[in-house]
Parts: sequence; C-alpha cells; structure tokens
Amino acid sequence: MKTARQRVLAFLIKTRSASSREISRALRMSAANVRHHLRVLVSDGRLEVSTVGSREGRGRPEKVYSLPRGLLGDNLSALAEALLAEAGPKVRMEALAKHLAGESDVVNQPVAKRLNLIVEKLNQMNYHARWEAGPTGPRIIFGHCPYASIIAKHPELCLMDAALLEKLMGQSAEQLTKIGQEGSSSCVFVVRG
Repeated sequence: MKTARQRVLAFLIKTRSASSREISRALRMSAANVRHHLRVLVSDGRLEVSTVGSREGRGRPEKVYSLPRGLLGDNLSALAEALLAEAGPKVRMEALAKHLAGESDVVNQPVAKRLNLIVEKLNQMNYHARWEAGPTGPRIIFGHCPYASIIAKHPELCLMDAALLEKLMGQSAEQLTKIGQEGSSSCVFVVRG
C-alpha cells in the first residue's frame, strides 16, 4: 500500500502538474495534509513549484506543482558522455568546475552563510545537497548525482565535484563516500581549511 506522500507523487507523475487543491480533491485527502507532503517533496527536490496561478476571486495566488524539468527527460547525459569521450584525458576537471561555479563572491561570507549559499547553488544544479557540521570540518552531502547515468564510465566527474566545492568554498574538499559505495545513498565531501 502506498503512503500518502507516494500517492501525491504518483498523482503528479500521472497529471504532470496540479495545485494542492486539485490534488486534495482527487486523492480525497485534507488540504493541510497535501500541503505538508508537497512542502516535503519540494524540499527534497522531487517536485517544484512550476507556476503560481491566480485563483478566481479573492485570496492568494495558487501554486502549481510539477515534476522537476530534469526528470521529464532530455538527451543531456548522452551529450555529456560524447563530449567527455571525445575530449578524452585532455579534459581538465578544475576548468569544468570553475566554469560551473561561475563568478561568485561567496568566499568572503561567514562559513555558515557560505555553506547555505553553496547548497542553494548546488541544488539549482540538481545535487539535492545539504550540509552538516563534522568533527574534521563541515560536510557537504549530495543526495543525488546529476551525472549518475554516466558516472560509471567517467568517475573523474567526482574530481570535478571536489574541485567545484573547493572553488565555491575557497577551501580544500575531500570526498569521503560515493553514492552506491558500500551501500551509501549519498556522496559526502568534507571541507578542510
């Protein structure tokens, strides 16, 4: 039997987008319960607020929820695979990381603010990241690998992730675990510094 959250997600997979009111009616769940599950699914990165529609009459505009665009399918992994294979060992992971990091003045922020801003940026790139304090320094945890479909052929992308964190933090980053390694469901990097 599916949990309430699984039912909400299954409904959105089927319909592609819906408001909390529409989900509540279709699944015969309370509006408060549906909104709770939608908040969790958005914070986990499994859903996104795609548009904010205006309701007829008075009241707040109505949020419309949908699957993230990245889950709807594209050919980017095949393109990335081809580009990495074509470039071969000439690819400099540090240069790719610098390009992905973009221009940032995050390095001048206090550590906690810097980590929050970095997690926000990483989540825009579909890492489903979070951070936590650790005994040897802050840990940045990736709940998802945006390169999962090609990482087996290109493990050097893990080096790019470490270089990306170093560029954003202004401190060295070391990968402690990888998704799938010894049953781990996340990649964990420690920032030293």
